[in-house]
Amino acid sequence: MSGPLWVAVIGGGQNCEREVSLASAASVRAALDPARYVAVPLTIRPDGRWLGPAEQLLGDTPATGLAAALGVLAGCDVVLPVVHGPRGEDGALAALCELAGIPCAGSPMRAGALAMDKWVTKLVAEAVGVPTAPGRLLTSADLPAVFTGPVVVKPVAAGSSFGVRLVETAADFEPALRAALELDDRVLVEQVIHGREIDVAVLDDPDFGRRTGPPLEIVLDDGLFDTTAKYDGSATFRIPPQLTEKESGELSQAALRVYDALGCHGVARVDFFLTPDGPVLNEVNTMPGMTAASQVPKMFGAEGLGYSEFLDRLIRATPGLLG
Repeated sequence: MSGPLWVAVIGGGQNCEREVSLASAASVRAALDPARYVAVPLTIRPDGRWLGPAEQLLGDTPATGLAAALGVLAGCDVVLPVVHGPRGEDGALAALCELAGIPCAGSPMRAGALAMDKWVTKLVAEAVGVPTAPGRLLTSADLPAVFTGPVVVKPVAAGSSFGVRLVETAADFEPALRAALELDDRVLVEQVIHGREIDVAVLDDPDFGRRTGPPLEIVLDDGLFDTTAKYDGSATFRIPPQLTEKESGELSQAALRVYDALGCHGVARVDFFLTPDGPVLNEVNTMPGMTAASQVPKMFGAEGLGYSEFLDRLIRATPGLLG
């Protein structure tokens, strides 16, 4: 690099993961090496307006619309969109950057859209030989639906486990469906899979090529790894977990297979249930949590790749980035 690259770090958003995204974006901005990068903050408000770095690029007037935000983006070398969930991680921001001709870190539009859709992700995974939980797709037109439990009910396109419920009785089934339908117009109902919860991170490492990091096991005393468990500290992360060489290899190969089939780039977290018959895919996150305490940075940190260096490699892997 001839000088520091200007990186537009986008946070916030218009979905239920907004607060998670704000935390991720703040952590990323603070961790970027100032000798290599100038972090330019952009925040998407719940009403869709964009707030920009008045003190850096916009004088005394913060960005209040997409046109003003595009002016900020055009002045940057690369965009790092740390917006989880719909209108962000689903390929929307990658598409915006592609249309504007601005390099964007992470997965392209198509991969973001496919991975955000849990039903489509299941179809893609099964097509390349990676098992998923038996499930069915429901909409409000399917209510009342027949309970075949126990099942897990989840919105098709929401993250951080918002709207996800473990349903063990018929009386709880329809309330769970209606709660999920408040977040999406389609709901995925999956058979409960009994197995260890193992996450695998895939990174397009510009120094060593595409690879997986140390896997992470989520350990709970009881219940589902839902939104509460994700953020209340009740879950334990084991990095690396106790795995046989065969299990580790199967998880890594399954993660890479799904990553490639979806067309992911940059980084993604691929979540599995490890059963006696092998890995069963749960879901794929193309923009997982990005605080220093989040799963993916901790996974690579376990092999000695620090948070700032991890972000550096994620940015340097961006297609079309010069420097």
